[in-house]
Amino acid sequence: MKRIAFAVAGLLLTASFVSAQAQAAPAGGGQRAGGPPPITNLQILPKDSSREQVLTTMAAFTAALGVNCNYCHVQEGRGGRNDMAADDKPTKKAARGMMLLVREINTKLPEAVGKGADATTRVGCATCHRGVPIPKQMTDIMTEAAASGGAAAGIAKFKEFRDKFYPGQSYDFGETTMLMMSQRANTAGKVDDALAYLQANLEYHPKSVRTYAGIAQIKNAKGDKAGAIAALEKAVELDPNNAQAKAQLEALKK
Repeated sequence: MKRIAFAVAGLLLTASFVSAQAQAAPAGGGQRAGGPPPITNLQILPKDSSREQVLTTMAAFTAALGVNCNYCHVQEGRGGRNDMAADDKPTKKAARGMMLLVREINTKLPEAVGKGADATTRVGCATCHRGVPIPKQMTDIMTEAAASGGAAAGIAKFKEFRDKFYPGQSYDFGETTMLMMSQRANTAGKVDDALAYLQANLEYHPKSVRTYAGIAQIKNAKGDKAGAIAALEKAVELDPNNAQAKAQLEALKK
């Protein structure tokens, strides 16, 4: 279903792009009679690429980054300046650089993974961007917020992005994100923040055995032995075959 949705989105974006191109006037004058102006200023794509090939490629870019054509192109609509070939925007220069980078990676991938070219999974814009222009990790976004506001700010940022992007694949809202934030806070000596991340994780992943085990570890370090035992008992209840949690629980009870 996701592949079908992606394909439909790509077709819609292509249609939008074609329409925009048909309306946009070329830099040197009016639109040619009998059809849209030719595509010019191709620097990375082959200069003999057909209009259809270019539009399909552009549609894939917009879908992968979750943007519209005017993210890279000068496209102001009716009454404004519409010059798709212009190089005014830094994002267009960056896009060309990324195209070259992706090309280089895909050239080196077969040797790097020890597979033939046909058996190697190629990378593309969506590999990293996943529908957002700036592909930051959720943990990095939370860390930036927490730098000035502590765990409360980091958790608030997580909730803000989750409300906006879930259940899409732009960011990782799985149990690992809060676990990583807890580990970072604990390493930095911010024990209370580490515990806050784990407790927040249970709101979204109430059956996370790793979260309960982490809570037990922190509570035990803080001298809350009863709290640590309770957390480990919950972990064992959720996963009776977890030998590590059972061993830790037995050790604490002794």
